[in-house]
Amino acid sequence: MRLAIIGAGPGGYVAAIRAAQLGAQVTVIEDTEVGGTCLNRGCIPTKALVASAEAIDRAGRLDEFGLELTGNVRPDIARIMERKEKVVAIQVKGIKGLFKSWGVRLVQGRGVIASPRKIRVDVNNSPAEEIDADRIIIATGSRPAQIPTFPFDGEKILSSTDALNLKDIPKSILIVGAGVVGCEFAFIFRGLGSDVTMVEMLPRAVSTEDEEISAILERELKKKKIKLLTDTKVNAVELKDDEIHAFLGDGKVIVAEKVLVSIGRSFNSDGMGIEDVGIKKGPRGEIVVDDRMQTNVDGVYAIGDVIGGILLAHVASKEGLIAAANALGKDERMDYSIVPAAIFTSPEIASVGLRENQAIQRGYRLRIGRFQFRGLGKAHAMGEISGIIKLIANAEDDALLGAHIIGPHASDLIHEIAIALRAKLKIQDIANTIHAHPTLSEGLMEAAEDAHNLAIHAPRK
Repeated sequence: MRLAIIGAGPGGYVAAIRAAQLGAQVTVIEDTEVGGTCLNRGCIPTKALVASAEAIDRAGRLDEFGLELTGNVRPDIARIMERKEKVVAIQVKGIKGLFKSWGVRLVQGRGVIASPRKIRVDVNNSPAEEIDADRIIIATGSRPAQIPTFPFDGEKILSSTDALNLKDIPKSILIVGAGVVGCEFAFIFRGLGSDVTMVEMLPRAVSTEDEEISAILERELKKKKIKLLTDTKVNAVELKDDEIHAFLGDGKVIVAEKVLVSIGRSFNSDGMGIEDVGIKKGPRGEIVVDDRMQTNVDGVYAIGDVIGGILLAHVASKEGLIAAANALGKDERMDYSIVPAAIFTSPEIASVGLRENQAIQRGYRLRIGRFQFRGLGKAHAMGEISGIIKLIANAEDDALLGAHIIGPHASDLIHEIAIALRAKLKIQDIANTIHAHPTLSEGLMEAAEDAHNLAIHAPRK
């Protein structure tokens, strides 16, 4: 079986390795670098910057830990970016090493689908190469959305990609959009010393998360002196005297050195022959697939951001595993009911399953358990006591429905609940499981006990 994959992001490269493991002859076509947006322009480089911002914050709090520092800690943006590039380079090298190990062929260039069984690879200043395949997987991802109001120039008006390659730390920055990307960058730039203002059209920050979690995050933004304007629209921006003037819908004007626009993603489904071979696209340009990740054209599959579903790297990877298996004759289905998500703000946010309002809309009568991180000895020892764990269960049978965490290491803690949801456990199963002390995961046990008003380290209600 010959399998060709267009795109080597977290969907494409995972699909390639799995297909090779299952015995396929695999060719991957990539026009930039393996790892895609996640590794090169998203997840990994931003987390490297988050680590630097957190290190600066911790250095400023050394006195709390009984440590004395002579002099000031100042961010060196050149060295911070150098470290970020090193982290990315190590991961890129690792993926290429895996390709070599499993016999996956990597072809550099832009893949264009000539037919359901043939891909033309266009390379600058070189003759096009044609690749024959029995099956094709499209994994071309997405890019920052751009609208005429905010024309990216890479200097003053920035996309998230531009923000990862700055040569200087801006004295002030306006972030348009208080979703996942906007909030992560807000904490990064504030940690590096920028004056940060956020503008969001919706009523709250990270509007996809549970309302209680959003409220706590907004409190943390305020603590960090990050200004947040909700229910507000930016009508226009102008460059005046080397500064950006943003004109808001309420008549106010914000002046900043730079503007970062984080208002969504556009799908990389154009200019690659999709329409020519009859592959169906949705109203936003996303490729339409079924739960086997197959398009309407037999033998052609699509995965990741380009299908316009849940735009998360780990979802793309799972879709890649499903597509690879089905391309090689298996019958596997994609299940989106239990997808953990993490936001790397300070503190972190993580969630899985239903939000409280979603559960109510579905007609559940709820039992909710909450536990604050300040009730944990480990959190106090770490000096990280902000945040809460919130577990949602069905009051009728105690079945877990969802979990929402804002606090230290939330992105790690959430997976205990993801497994519990997959195993269809009850909230009492979490409460009855002995958790090691002192750990942050004790908070999950306490929150589960609180659902029945039995948390040991919580005051009487």
